[in-house]
Amino acid sequence: MNTAMLNPKRGQTSKWISMLQHIKRDRQFLLLLLPCIAFFAIFRYGPIYGLIIAFKDFSVYDGILGSEWVGLEHFRKFFNSFDFWLLFKNTLLLGLYNLLWSFPFPIVFAILLNEVRNQRFKKSIQTFSYLPAFLSIVIICSMVIDFLSPSRGLINQFISFLGFEKTYFMIAPEWFRTIFISSDIWASMGYEAIIYLAAIAGIDPTLYEAAKVDGAKRWHTMRYITVPAILPTILVMFILKAGSMFRIGYEKVLLLYNPMTYEVADVFSTYVYRKGLLERDYSYAAAVGIFEALIALIMLLGANVLSRRFGGKSLW
Repeated sequence: MNTAMLNPKRGQTSKWISMLQHIKRDRQFLLLLLPCIAFFAIFRYGPIYGLIIAFKDFSVYDGILGSEWVGLEHFRKFFNSFDFWLLFKNTLLLGLYNLLWSFPFPIVFAILLNEVRNQRFKKSIQTFSYLPAFLSIVIICSMVIDFLSPSRGLINQFISFLGFEKTYFMIAPEWFRTIFISSDIWASMGYEAIIYLAAIAGIDPTLYEAAKVDGAKRWHTMRYITVPAILPTILVMFILKAGSMFRIGYEKVLLLYNPMTYEVADVFSTYVYRKGLLERDYSYAAAVGIFEALIALIMLLGANVLSRRFGGKSLW
């Protein structure tokens, strides 16, 4: 019988001794981790301390510690406001549409690109697809606004050429979600496809050769070899995407929306920006930010559980 089971205290002591021996042996490698640990401690975990202002009536003059505690007052105020359900609906729909449309496109693009036999054509397509990922979000949004401009935009010029009336896309609430999702697909599809192309490159070529010998067509090799082989990668990426479904960045929404489209475009992150920086209601904005982060955490944990149950793979 194991001596650690006979004497638990002795087993704990031996574990500590073993850990110290490992630290002494790998001390050079562990030293290389220090900059990363310092970065996360200072810039990632350190600012979490400031979240306590969500439970205080924060005053710049009194500071974080000197401000008065108000408990969950800011959370109750937010949940009882009219803005809550509007923000919840807009954030949920934008995140859901983004997951449903933006997630499959890089997978399909990578699989189809893998089937292209002309290497020069393949590299050209890859290069064009990566280009938007190297542009800033400001340039991407500026290009979208220019393309959709009713006076000189390419889209409206084409609509006019076909004999239809021009559309003011950027002030039409019914078009905002379509513009947001389609521009996101255009900007990120090529860059995200790199991950799936890397997974496809790791598939054993003999599987394809054996399938061809058995009479399989290209459609069959895609369906029965490529897709099952990259399924673990797809599941991991799905978990990460689902976890960030509620974390819609405020930059792109701020650049694309306007008061005419607030009813469908305003999300938690833009609301936090307006309340926190423009209206200087720091405590209320912090409470909204904490709620958004908690929902994102629940989504991540839920997606991980579903992936493990139905796909057999998970992040942890």
